[in-house]
Amino acid sequence: MERKFTFIDLFAGIGGFHLAMEKLGGKCVFASEIKEDLRKLYKINFGMECYGDINEIDIENDIPQKFDLLCAGFPCQPFSKAGKQQGFNDSKDRGNLFWKIKEILIAKKPEFILLENVPNLESHDDGNTWQVIKSNLEKLYEVKQDIISPHHFEIPQHRTRFYIAGRLKSAGGLKNFSFPKHDEKKECNIRTIIDESDSDYMTLREQTRKHLKAWQNFLDILTENHITIPSFPIWAMEWGATYRYDGVAPFYQQERTLKDVNGKFGKKVTGHSKDDYLKCLPIYAQTSKTDENHNFPQWKKDFIKWNREFYDAHKIILDKWLPQIQKEGFENSHQKFEWNCGQGRNVKPLIEDKIVQFRPSGIRVKLPTFSPALVLTTTQIPIFPWVKTPDGQKGRYMTRKEGAKLQCMENLKEYPDTIAQAFRAFGNAVNVEVVKRIAECLLRIGDSNNER
Repeated sequence: MERKFTFIDLFAGIGGFHLAMEKLGGKCVFASEIKEDLRKLYKINFGMECYGDINEIDIENDIPQKFDLLCAGFPCQPFSKAGKQQGFNDSKDRGNLFWKIKEILIAKKPEFILLENVPNLESHDDGNTWQVIKSNLEKLYEVKQDIISPHHFEIPQHRTRFYIAGRLKSAGGLKNFSFPKHDEKKECNIRTIIDESDSDYMTLREQTRKHLKAWQNFLDILTENHITIPSFPIWAMEWGATYRYDGVAPFYQQERTLKDVNGKFGKKVTGHSKDDYLKCLPIYAQTSKTDENHNFPQWKKDFIKWNREFYDAHKIILDKWLPQIQKEGFENSHQKFEWNCGQGRNVKPLIEDKIVQFRPSGIRVKLPTFSPALVLTTTQIPIFPWVKTPDGQKGRYMTRKEGAKLQCMENLKEYPDTIAQAFRAFGNAVNVEVVKRIAECLLRIGDSNNER
């Protein structure tokens, strides 16, 4: 379907909405993006100037009076689980940028709106944030919302996002509109986006290879001894520990409670102060972040409990392997391991044919079906251990071109200069195919009403 229409692109980023709307016949008449490097790229890729900070825009004079669709992937950090979840109270006003969208809608009254944010927006502040947004939009628009991920359409990336579609009530609202059908059980294969000939890749450090080899040895030992791979995250520094965790967290315990118990890797807690004692514990047990009763959250208590039980059940076997990850250079997060591949005959206990991601929560290994959501830091770019590089090495990080394919942005003329910059941009972007399909459904109701 191609329908001639005009749109504006707010918080434009690298231009995901622009690419999607162009495919449907749309013409961008205004764009805004606060980051200078992305504004320069926007001009290169789309041949038009992109305004800066939306707070400095003169709505009356800078934005055309007539356009059909407002697109905005407004800043998600204030509502994200990965952030501080401050919402509208965000100190840098990122959470208040919705009100700028509202001002534009009131002043210009485009027929359609399409907004994107993180799934947590719907539940943030017990649902109050979404109710405020919805009630304000509903003064002019009928709106519907849904949570959709690219993998629902066989695009190999798990990236759930909250989409808000709306149409002016005065134009007929959303009668006959529904979001595109999407199937959570769609099968995906990450290999469909991999280009083994791509020479523009970030090399795996030798230390990273050693860490993966150590954890493969762990899997091998479990397999040889017919031990089921745990489904919970492995926290190896918890093995042998005896400090108290199921009541008041260590940070709030008295010194005498901490003294002479076992800390990380079962080593005795020693020192001359509470500060010394706390440093002997696993880093996640040192924190002052607890609930109002100074207790760890239940999930953390469960992980500690399960790790201690696992170690106690297999101590003799695990003690032979444990020194491999106690060596110098093994970061705290690399002493944690998450096997997200399940069990069964069809799942080989091998890392080399899986997707690997180094996260703050540990080394995560998952099936080569779809990529985890692209994130803003290079340390968390997915690793493909099986891919042979042009110079003959085995294993590398995902490339810029592959990241672009995951976001359906392969038609961009130019990407950000570095892999780090590119993945920051991709991690903030909307998925082109997803927003294209939603917009197609939205614009179709306008066409059918006009025909009548």
